[in-house]
Amino acid sequence: MPIKKIQMKSINKIALTFFLLLFSSVIISAQEIIKDTVIVPVKKVQSNGKQKIDGVIATVGDYIILDSDIDKSYLEIATQGGSVKDITRCQMLGKLLEDKLYAHQAIQDSIVVTDAEIKGMMEDRLNYMVEQIGSLEKVVQYYKKDSEEEFRTYFSDILKEGKLTSEMQKKIVDAVEITPEEVRNFFKKIPTSDLPFFGAELEVSQIIITPKVSAEDKQKVIDKLNGFKKEIEEGSSFSTKAVLYSQDPGSRSNGGFYKMNRKTPFVKEFKDVAFSLAEGEISAPFETDFGYHIIYVEKIKGQEVELRHILLSPTVTESALNEAKEKITLIKKRIEDKEITFEEAARTLSDEKETRANGGALINPKTQDTRFELTKMDPTFYSQVSNLKENEVSAPILDQGEEGKKKFKLITVTNRIDEHTADYAKDYIKIKDLALKDKQITAIGKWFDEKIKETYIKIIGEYRDCSFTNNWLKK
Repeated sequence: MPIKKIQMKSINKIALTFFLLLFSSVIISAQEIIKDTVIVPVKKVQSNGKQKIDGVIATVGDYIILDSDIDKSYLEIATQGGSVKDITRCQMLGKLLEDKLYAHQAIQDSIVVTDAEIKGMMEDRLNYMVEQIGSLEKVVQYYKKDSEEEFRTYFSDILKEGKLTSEMQKKIVDAVEITPEEVRNFFKKIPTSDLPFFGAELEVSQIIITPKVSAEDKQKVIDKLNGFKKEIEEGSSFSTKAVLYSQDPGSRSNGGFYKMNRKTPFVKEFKDVAFSLAEGEISAPFETDFGYHIIYVEKIKGQEVELRHILLSPTVTESALNEAKEKITLIKKRIEDKEITFEEAARTLSDEKETRANGGALINPKTQDTRFELTKMDPTFYSQVSNLKENEVSAPILDQGEEGKKKFKLITVTNRIDEHTADYAKDYIKIKDLALKDKQITAIGKWFDEKIKETYIKIIGEYRDCSFTNNWLKK
């Protein structure tokens, strides 16, 4: 999302386990969310020719799981290219039970998932499925529904349950914090033979020169956004305008929709405008580093705002591009002639505010430190830096972000760290991340123990013989 500051965490052996457990996409299994409904068993033919009755095999709070839900989960994983050969039916049921308990408890904790969120998710998923299958009609047939309306109602329930699940998971882990003492104790408990091994890393700095946009081109964009605003105030759909015209790839397909609070990592200018608007109000056009925006506030819920926005960026002329390239080429020459250091040039001449104060030093979005592990780099970034010698300055690179804005940059490698076994002092940030994820896994396990005890859970038939990770049978 271009208007968001990206925040991610490193992934290694323990972190990957946690990532798969917590943030893997919720399987789009065809699970009916039925409350207080009598299920009429349906016959299902097995490969051995015998008849098996499909019906309720488990209940978690207000949610039920059908035997066919397991089959559908297998199908969905296979359809998305995953391997199911090592996943037993008991393991699949265990995953479905976890999802139902998360969703059930989310409702008990008054976690709200809005219709607007589900609608946005629906359009995203439908666009993807239509792209894969060929048409909406084929999607409806694939899910064995009689009409688009029936499919949308059915799929909406699935998406809502998945969103409740992810929000409940997030609530659990967001409450977990870790102290330096806990990090130290975590590291001490790792046997020497099991210490993580980190690959070769680089520290990188950059200088950015952005082509200048003429006042006339800026005004064209402002006028266009003001025209959108007028049409929307007269009855046009903001969502439709966003889908058709917005240049923000992170929200365009959702009709420009975002949900945010004051802690959500959006750029300051965007947040300032968003929280100055009343419900139902549309902002005047305003500028950020990404271009010009208008915002429409749909709902205000306490400290949270649900909004839609449209982003347009002024056109950059060929002459402006050439001028920017000449400027950055001159900066490169001055650095190589030792008139100025790379760090000084970044502080005084770079157009990128985020790195300017640090002398151009880049922060790895995956780890929030200055190191980039070679084997985990974005392929494009890797090709730009991997062959640079230490303190060598790259040739000017024309870079075009997701939002379509062009800029020139110079890159230099300021430090190389050889591959090595984890060292507490040198790798504290990575070790802290591992320790936090370990503590979060423990918190999730404790949460399951507590909620299973206080929630109505029933498993019937042959599945009572399963050996589950969690104590679903309450033995």
